[in-house]
Parts: sequence; C-alpha cells; structure tokens
Amino acid sequence: MRKVLWSVVAVAVFFLAAGVSPAAAQAKSSRPTVAIIDFDFGSVNNWWGGNWDIGKGIADLLVDGLLEDGTYRLIERKKLDTIMAEQNFSNSDRADPSAAAVAKMGKALGVKYMVVGTITKFGTEESKKSIGGGGFGGRFLGGAKVGKQEGKATVAITARIIDVSTGEIMASAKGEGMSKRSGMLLGGGLAGGGGGAGGGVSMGSSDYRESILGEATELAVKQVVDKLVAARSRLE
Repeated sequence: MRKVLWSVVAVAVFFLAAGVSPAAAQAKSSRPTVAIIDFDFGSVNNWWGGNWDIGKGIADLLVDGLLEDGTYRLIERKKLDTIMAEQNFSNSDRADPSAAAVAKMGKALGVKYMVVGTITKFGTEESKKSIGGGGFGGRFLGGAKVGKQEGKATVAITARIIDVSTGEIMASAKGEGMSKRSGMLLGGGLAGGGGGAGGGVSMGSSDYRESILGEATELAVKQVVDKLVAARSRLE
C-alpha cells in the first residue's frame, strides 16, 4: 500500500515539476486526432481569375486556429496532401466524399475523424464593380489590382466532422464574416496556404489579413473554430 502511495506521489511530483498537472496531461493525451482536407469552392464564382486554390487556404487557416486552441490533434498538411494524391482523392470529393473514400483515407492517416468543408461565399463588392480591372486607380500587389476606396467583403464557410469508421456526421459548423470599410479590397493573388503562381500572396500573409477580404475570412474561420471546439464533447 505504501509503495502504491509513493508511486502516485512520484507521478504527481513529476507532472508538477514539468509545470503540467496530471489532469491536464490526461486531457491532452485524450485529444481526438482529426485530418482537415481542403475545402470545396465549386459553388463560388471564380471572379479572382487564375487557378489559386482558396479551399486549401481556408483549410490551412482552420488548422492554425485549432492548433492554437489545442483541443484537437491535427494531421500535418504535407502528409495529408501525400495521402490524398495516393488515394486519387479528387476535388469533387471535398465537400461530400463517399463513405468508402472517407474510410480509406482515415485508415491511411490513422485517424478516426475527418473535417470536410465548403466555401459558400467568397467575394467583394465596390461601386465600380471592377475587381482586377482598371476602376481602382491604385496599384498592383501580387498580380491583383488593389485600391483604397470603399468596399465590402463577405466570406461564408461550412465545416463538418465525419467519423471515418461509420461515415456519420458528428458535428457541423458554419461561419460567416463581413468587412466593410475604406481600404484594400484584395490581398494580392489570393493564393492558398502555400502561395500561388505569379507571385500571389498567401491567405496567411499580412497583405491578405489587412484587406477587407482577409478580415472577412478571419471572422468566418474563427466562428467555425469556436464551434468545432464546442463540439468536442460529441466525439468519443
């Protein structure tokens, strides 16, 4: 009995010395691991031109938000991209992948849950309706024309957590952000997380975040992060 007691005390002392309480360590070890695939944006008009993947950019921002919170473990994005390529996971599978595709990818990644999502709104409005054209009288940044006149940006996204073993939707989260002010409308070439062609800037860059479209994106992503964190109790 005395040995057991001393063992418990020793474990407690170890965690306290490391600055982590036993309860916190247990909570950290029980965090569910999730894989976040690139969001689908097929329903959004590709008004920005080029082939930049805004779905990848949104997924990267969601990963950053969940990592900062710490509620979930996240699969590294490069590993996920490799598995997606090996499994021939197409862009059309992003929003509504088949149960077989989800199960196959989940097994390859070693995760129980996947997050899939859709971008339903991604746009800016301004009086001259000339995004990327000659109506700004401003300058170019990363291949996209920008300006300093009044504008409004709206971004809306939906994310779902899917149990890869059953195909069941465990949680759904929606977020919508809007920014309206006088300022930069676009943050460059609207590239995904890794940057785009033609010198386009990343959604995670300061140029993009300081634009009204970047502000709207940040608000939408934060709402989804908060709702996914709140849905943690639904997962085993």
